[in-house]
Amino acid sequence: MRAMSFEVRKPGLLSTLQDEGRYGYRKHGVIVSGPMDRFAHRGANLLVGNGLEAATLEMTLQGPMLVAQKDMLVAICGADMGAEVDGVAAPLWQPFILHSGNELHLRYAIHGCRAYLAVHGGFKADYVLGSHSTYQRAAIGGYEGRALRTGDVLKVEKEALDFEVVNEVELRSKFVSSMVRPDYRDNPTIRIVRGKEASLFTPNSWSRLLAQSFLVTSQSDRMGYRLSSDPKLELEAGLSYEMISEAVIEGTIQVPSSGQPILLMADCQTTGGYPRIGHVITADLPLVAQVKPGGQLRFQEVTHSEAQEQLLLQAMDLKLLGAGMMAWLRGLG
Repeated sequence: MRAMSFEVRKPGLLSTLQDEGRYGYRKHGVIVSGPMDRFAHRGANLLVGNGLEAATLEMTLQGPMLVAQKDMLVAICGADMGAEVDGVAAPLWQPFILHSGNELHLRYAIHGCRAYLAVHGGFKADYVLGSHSTYQRAAIGGYEGRALRTGDVLKVEKEALDFEVVNEVELRSKFVSSMVRPDYRDNPTIRIVRGKEASLFTPNSWSRLLAQSFLVTSQSDRMGYRLSSDPKLELEAGLSYEMISEAVIEGTIQVPSSGQPILLMADCQTTGGYPRIGHVITADLPLVAQVKPGGQLRFQEVTHSEAQEQLLLQAMDLKLLGAGMMAWLRGLG
């Protein structure tokens, strides 16, 4: 029988298990899912010595209250939810030890929108079509295909560390530097490249896309952010917003007939029938994921080369973090 890790006393607003995502099935209409903020998800996993494929707990806006049922090495990355262990502030972007019986309480997000909890060994989760990720609309993956509920019990996928050899003071020197973390803001400027149908919009519309602020409305979720601005974005005269469906991905900015953009996110559909005015660069998707409804986005155009360079730099930072943590963990053995 696998060891338990947490009892869920309070589930939070929306807490789901996510891994890297469900790839290879988009041609069958199966979405990718996965974490909204991949940098925070990956950073949390690396801080506890996991591979990037391990499942973490994604917590949205308001976190859960969890009781540890064994000693564990954990890390929380992403939004600051004022995490506490038995009433004492817990670190963010840094690994720490939870002892059996400790109560981990995450509250409403002070800064950001989503936090990620990783445990050494990874969370045990339902494995469907090559992924542990929760997709609620299809009720697959994660914890019975749904968000956590009071009374649920989370388990660790693999055996944990020998905590008698872990130096808790030394853990304080292991962290993700603020120099490499995404610059989370309530109203960030997000870099984009032009979409396939960008030329169908009026020149003024493209200019407004780069000059205006767009409100993230309350209708936003893991499938997409519905944005609002005035005036709306318009196609050239005589063109229709309805088109034959083509592929869309996380980061695609579609514009329906309302003229108000929809920025597709982790649970987005595989195809869409609205013109694609732009795409958010992959390196900036974590910034979008941390904006609450009511926040605002601005867009800045960059080249494909710049987009690739930013993604490579981000990947290098994570690779160095992972190498350092794995070397330390091997030293414990």
